[in-house]
Amino acid sequence: MNTAVIPLQVLDAALRERKRRQPKGRQVEPATLGEVRETLGDAPLRRDLLIEHLHALNDRFGRLTTAHLAALAQLMSLSQAEVHEVASFYHHFDVVRENAEGGFDAPPRLTVRVCGSLSCEMAGAKALMEKLPALLGADVRVLEAPCVGRCEQAPVAVVHQRPVPNATPEAVAACVAAGQVDDGIPEAVDLDAYRAAGGYRTLAECLRGARPVEAVLRTMEDSGLRGLGGAGFPSGRKWRLVRAEPAPRLMAVNIDEGEPGTFKDRHYLERDPHRFLEGMLIAAWAVGVDAIWIYLRDEYHGCRALLQRELARLQAEPPAGMTLPRIELRRGAGAYICGEESAMIESIEGKRGMPRLRPPYVAQVGLFGRPTLAHNFETLYWVRDILERGHEWLAAQGRNGRKGLRSFSVSGRVKKPGVHLAPAGITLRELVDEYAGGMLDGHELYAYLPGGASGGILPASLADTPLDFDTLQFHGCFIGSAAVMVLSSSDTHCDRAVDAARNMMRFFEDESCGQCTPCRVGTAKARALVERESWDTGLLAELSQVMRDASICGLGQAAPNPVDCVIRYFPQELGLA
Repeated sequence: MNTAVIPLQVLDAALRERKRRQPKGRQVEPATLGEVRETLGDAPLRRDLLIEHLHALNDRFGRLTTAHLAALAQLMSLSQAEVHEVASFYHHFDVVRENAEGGFDAPPRLTVRVCGSLSCEMAGAKALMEKLPALLGADVRVLEAPCVGRCEQAPVAVVHQRPVPNATPEAVAACVAAGQVDDGIPEAVDLDAYRAAGGYRTLAECLRGARPVEAVLRTMEDSGLRGLGGAGFPSGRKWRLVRAEPAPRLMAVNIDEGEPGTFKDRHYLERDPHRFLEGMLIAAWAVGVDAIWIYLRDEYHGCRALLQRELARLQAEPPAGMTLPRIELRRGAGAYICGEESAMIESIEGKRGMPRLRPPYVAQVGLFGRPTLAHNFETLYWVRDILERGHEWLAAQGRNGRKGLRSFSVSGRVKKPGVHLAPAGITLRELVDEYAGGMLDGHELYAYLPGGASGGILPASLADTPLDFDTLQFHGCFIGSAAVMVLSSSDTHCDRAVDAARNMMRFFEDESCGQCTPCRVGTAKARALVERESWDTGLLAELSQVMRDASICGLGQAAPNPVDCVIRYFPQELGLA
């Protein structure tokens, strides 16, 4: 054996020559590069548009091959690892690798997603999932999906991009057979109709000085409007805080709405998009915002087409001759965590949607490092009404000592599921009886979730508790985005609180971004523990405390709520009573 020592300079030269001959990473074929160029067209190759470009490729080819990802990385001057980590983070990107022959298997002809959230599970989603594969054939892929934001239409299936409400196997099969795979544009109030009804008059008054900035800020503060995405931060105070930061200031609007049980933003967007847009522009004017990004969840395909159309019209015919700020509509890609404002901002920047450590806060260092006004859709939807009717109008609403209005997304065992605008502080019993048509025939109230998956589970004995910010914490729950799911005492297994908690923990395990260990490991461990017939309540309590204390963001901090509530309020289901 030759044991001669190779001089280091000779070895270095050889390695450099090898690097020149074999570029690092997957080699890009000219034909693949051409396909990616053709798909992107004249779109800019900016880093923040990476997710938009991934959508374009996924839409065209029905998947993202590693070859296309490598070509996209080359075009955008990014590392292949950087592109792959973003593509593989989001649920709606179908990343496929080469098969044993060095090619790529053909994608399924069509994908059908069946919502597996609690409301859909109660309505028979599991049976639907079981029947569809045999009915649709081997070339149609059937997947279980997290909440698709249509809980009032449960169970829901989505055929490619077309939702099938109150889905039956026959209805889904008919949709597939007819080739109805794209969602239509909702019949909403358009720009002409909105203007004819006085729309954009309030914005015009702001622009010409009839409503000074200070007066608008004071009205917003006095109204008591709080952020309606779930956090409940006072809106007027937020406007003032961001306005005090140095320019340029930016704005990010959250319409990701991924909390299971929540569909209020879609409800309003499908009906009156310009009321939201006017509120958005008033907020941008009052705060001094230079550019706006609207982040819309990918499941709302019809809403996206609607917003694209109406934004184009608005930019062509700006109200009061104003110069509109730059407005970009961004498409989510299936990640519940992007409902958290800093994760949303990371996603808008073309990255994985991972929450940021704070401080600094988004109001100080947000989008692209600039002070950012982050708002939920519905918060902005009410701005015009508050300014036109006065702060007294909103503050005068409410029950049981609370003030304001809340849009409750109600689903489950009620006769009239849907969005119900009701006084803040209304009780669950009042909400069901006065707005949701009462319980379904043959069903008796057993339990309810006041704030979606993360808001906890309460028994019927607490159905007279006011529903609002700060009224449920004593009971280990919170209202969040006011997603109310109603369970009954029927003999259906998924109405049990234990099964509701299991459904929620499967969701949280799947949706954890994985950035921090307490959430990544904690959600998986909690899900495994609650799947057992007998719960180790001591271990679950210890795990819950660790997740609350050490998780970076609200997902990990709130994920134990359903489990903790079952142990506290439903011990009989665990054999502990």
